[in-house]
Amino acid sequence: MRVVLLGPPGAGKGTHAVDLSKEYGIPHISTGDMLRAAVKAQTEIGIKAKGFMDKGELVPDAVVVSIIRERLAGKDCKNGFLLDGFPRNNAQAKMLDEMLAGIGAPVQAVVYLETSNATIIRRLTNRRVCKSCGATYNVLTMPPKKEGVCDLCGGALYQRTDDLESTIMNRLKVYADQTADLIDYYKKKGLLKVVNGDLDRSAAYKEFQKTLASIS
Repeated sequence: MRVVLLGPPGAGKGTHAVDLSKEYGIPHISTGDMLRAAVKAQTEIGIKAKGFMDKGELVPDAVVVSIIRERLAGKDCKNGFLLDGFPRNNAQAKMLDEMLAGIGAPVQAVVYLETSNATIIRRLTNRRVCKSCGATYNVLTMPPKKEGVCDLCGGALYQRTDDLESTIMNRLKVYADQTADLIDYYKKKGLLKVVNGDLDRSAAYKEFQKTLASIS
């Protein structure tokens, strides 16, 4: 099952992808996670990406595509994948189509988590991430057992700079400006399916299961 997850930052793509990955036994490939790992490791790509990410801007196509191409060649992608954070625009979508056509494994569905700005701002301003293992919490809906401490590894929790409200607004504008055409692109290809991102985690996940059942 080869699925692309679309939706603005804070829609819940990563949260649902982790659960879906376990249920369907396919890898969750997050471009955001890969880029943040590159930034942390201070690789050449990471250094280039950091300047854009800190300002809430999208990382240039050339940087993202180089990472995706290498990852999709992994053995664990043989039976499918959940692609989260890529493509972000029509140019990237066409690059992805070409990549997958080369291995005879086209995208089977594109699930769009349609989410309101109010929900996104509430979620992201209250999001906290573990500095050690990357686990994610929400101080309102999914808080850690001990304030500021990760339940899984005991690491310190922090608020990402791109989760500040002023940066979030810029991220949403960038997302809207650069990805509006992408929704139409996949709609015209007959691949687009919509899940209500304003629903709570459990209800939205049930919608995901119903949607993916039709292609698995």
